[in-house]
Amino acid sequence: MNRDLRHALDQGPMNRFQWTAIGICILLNMIDGFDVLVMAFTAASVSAEWSLNGAQVGLLLSAGLFGMAAGSLFIAPRADRFGRRPLILFCLLLCGLGMLCSALAQSPTQLALLRGFTGLGIGGILASSNVIAAEYANRRWRPLAVSLQSTGYALGATFGGLLAVWLIGHWGWRSVFLAGGLISLAAIPLVLAGLPESLDFLLARRPANALARVNGLARRLGLQSLDALPETRSREASGVAMLQLLAPALRRSTLLIWLLFFLAMFGFYFIMSWTPKLLTAAGLTAQQGITGGVLLSIGGIFGAALVGALSARVPLARVLQGFMLVTAALLVLFLGSASSLAAALGLGLLIGLFANGCIAGLYALSPLIYPAGVRATGVGWAIGVGRLGAILSPTVAGLLLDDGWQPLHLYGVFAVVFVAAALVLLGLRPAAPAGEPLAAH
Repeated sequence: MNRDLRHALDQGPMNRFQWTAIGICILLNMIDGFDVLVMAFTAASVSAEWSLNGAQVGLLLSAGLFGMAAGSLFIAPRADRFGRRPLILFCLLLCGLGMLCSALAQSPTQLALLRGFTGLGIGGILASSNVIAAEYANRRWRPLAVSLQSTGYALGATFGGLLAVWLIGHWGWRSVFLAGGLISLAAIPLVLAGLPESLDFLLARRPANALARVNGLARRLGLQSLDALPETRSREASGVAMLQLLAPALRRSTLLIWLLFFLAMFGFYFIMSWTPKLLTAAGLTAQQGITGGVLLSIGGIFGAALVGALSARVPLARVLQGFMLVTAALLVLFLGSASSLAAALGLGLLIGLFANGCIAGLYALSPLIYPAGVRATGVGWAIGVGRLGAILSPTVAGLLLDDGWQPLHLYGVFAVVFVAAALVLLGLRPAAPAGEPLAAH
């Protein structure tokens, strides 16, 4: 991107247009938070209607994660070719149709396939919305803007759960999917009206009328218009984006960010998936275990915002490293205290805060690694590799339990995972090649 234009955006104050774009991205992540966990909200009712066994329920819960991984790996990279905004619109359509059709499912197999289909859209939206939020924030507020995407995700999950309880009580589980589909489709006109295309994409890929579109956005940003598009590097303008991630200049950073996402999501999804059940196994009641799980989500709302606020003053990588080490320490404390209700609930809130903060920090860090021409591809693949860790984590925990591990001892194992992630982060340098727009930090 033209250095003068990017420098002006990086150094200038945030205006209403920029905050509106970021706000729409947060709303998209709220919708995704509801769509991702809709199966968890409805599992008991679906299981009761179709008399499902544990394996069948597990398949339904995993199907959405498989779809999200595939969407991040194979749909999100298309944003680097066709644009961030068109891809978000396409993925909202996928999500809306998938949710509406899920409300009509007549068998567990149909519902599982439709959950995978819906997940494709969710995976594409998460990567593209994070990239747009990063590109429209100035340098000071960029980490906060992207971290707030995770806050939106946690808010969507929290309010979505409350809405699901009310809908199931009045109209049954199918109404929850119907509501999710209508909400996803209702977001399409909002995106058309208020979400801009990325300046970085327009200048890197040069679609039709790129100069006019760039100048239109520059005026809305309060920046000076361009007389002509600046020269672009052949590396950004051509080539297979996926292969560019593993080119010599980016290979080390790409492999490290993949490992970071895998480790962080491996640990995070163990915490979110198993805590209610393990608290019950430790001696708490089933209701107390569910309360502990809810507190994890509530803590996550504040954790994502805290990462962004701190990173406005301290380098994001250092903030993220601190969150990972604190999460590990809290998991060790939880290992010895979870049989006490007060300690379990208090530590659960803190673990939710710091563990969610780790994920929010990674979402904020990943766009800083890549130049504009491969940014959506880089973020999408990082999230997709992380989703593989999310899928694997609950299974590994179950195998360890079947092998005779004490339930709470698993928290010690996963504390090591977060320590390992903090060590990997030492080797990552959030800086793309010189002159690229989001590298400076």
